[in-house]
Amino acid sequence: MKHFYTFCLMLMAAALVGCAEQNPTLTIEGGQVVGVETATNGVISYKGIPYAAPPVGDLRWRAPQPVVAWEGVKVADKFGPACWQTDKTPGEFYQKEFFWEGDPERSEDCLYLNVWTPAAGRNKKLPVAVWIHGGAYTQGFGHEVEFDGEAWADKGVVLVTINYRLGIFGFYSHPDLSAESPNGVSGNYGILDQLAAITWVKNNIAAFGGDPNNITIFGQSAGAGSVQTLLASPLAQPYIKKAVIQSGGGLSAPNQQGTSLAAAEESGAAFAAHFGKDIAAMREVEPRALMQMLTDYPAATGQRLSTRPILDDHLSYDTFSNVARADKLPDIPYMIGYVTKDGERQNSAIADFALLREEQGHRPVFTYKFTRELPGDDAGAFHSSELWYLFGTLSRSWRPFVDADYKLSEQMITYWTNFVKTGDPNSSSVPEWRPYVESNRQFKILTTE
Repeated sequence: MKHFYTFCLMLMAAALVGCAEQNPTLTIEGGQVVGVETATNGVISYKGIPYAAPPVGDLRWRAPQPVVAWEGVKVADKFGPACWQTDKTPGEFYQKEFFWEGDPERSEDCLYLNVWTPAAGRNKKLPVAVWIHGGAYTQGFGHEVEFDGEAWADKGVVLVTINYRLGIFGFYSHPDLSAESPNGVSGNYGILDQLAAITWVKNNIAAFGGDPNNITIFGQSAGAGSVQTLLASPLAQPYIKKAVIQSGGGLSAPNQQGTSLAAAEESGAAFAAHFGKDIAAMREVEPRALMQMLTDYPAATGQRLSTRPILDDHLSYDTFSNVARADKLPDIPYMIGYVTKDGERQNSAIADFALLREEQGHRPVFTYKFTRELPGDDAGAFHSSELWYLFGTLSRSWRPFVDADYKLSEQMITYWTNFVKTGDPNSSSVPEWRPYVESNRQFKILTTE
């Protein structure tokens, strides 16, 4: 019986590989890769592709390094582990909403991305969208249950989701780390990971049928803050052709870096000194123990170590708002919006940004407000609620969505993919979306009504 069971497993594995081998084998940085077919005809997914070397050991708290080559053909049928992050609290709202399956596999070896495409191995030059997840720069990953690229790929867009280093692994500064850096900086590793992923897309997405010269970046919450940081960075600006900023953007909005490198270094040095460790010793601390140190520190000192992007005069020279006011943002199409429970501060910040772009003589900005109160409880249109709709994953949720919700999801996916394709969300298949300008101070309302 044991041998029969082993034989069955071998047949199943062979069937999986055989299915993958029917898809084109792509040559990318690091080696060859083959994807797997999705439920949507013609769409192939590639899960867990490394875009940089594992940032472990001596590479902890260093800028991302080139990907390590592999032998043979990698079958990209499994997502890579999430980056190290705090545990979700059982019963907490977002745990119930998105993470009911428990905490994902976590590792410092986490710099992976995922691709969904309808044109693998073909010279199609389809528009490309790179999604940057939220989570307060301390949580989240590119394959959360609400994320998926199948519906986007079905509409002719190559979608990429990414992981990036979080918390103390992604945003720790220290004078000794700056001293060993060729650029004299430390911190911002998580944003540098994002830039490395976008650079990887630029260099490799043609193999997946994407256009390396037509990359849109979009993100929500801390992902929106990341988009703003990248937009304000001279290092990232050349790669970005369109941008979508969701629930975390605008002039004088939250999620904008402001701490100086010097202040971040001082804070990081005090953290290490409190535990009696130099940088060499800090690099030897096991990930979970390092996370515990981060928890213990404020209780013992009354101080909290910041784990957010900083102004380092290398990646980031100034805040998004200041760069916008100085008219030094990329001259590209922008879409920016929020959900009802983000609050009216978001409304003002977004409106101010749109009017500033008009005043500066740039193309108009498309703004939105998502107001659909999700069924199933009284949470309403809460922060992150639009994500089920945006990625066409309503069926994965416990909520009792109705036909109108699925129609709204289809409409939103159409708007977003239209924008990725042309810089304008409009087309004949969806209601008109007028941009926010002085003569039309109106947000597009996204709801089922």
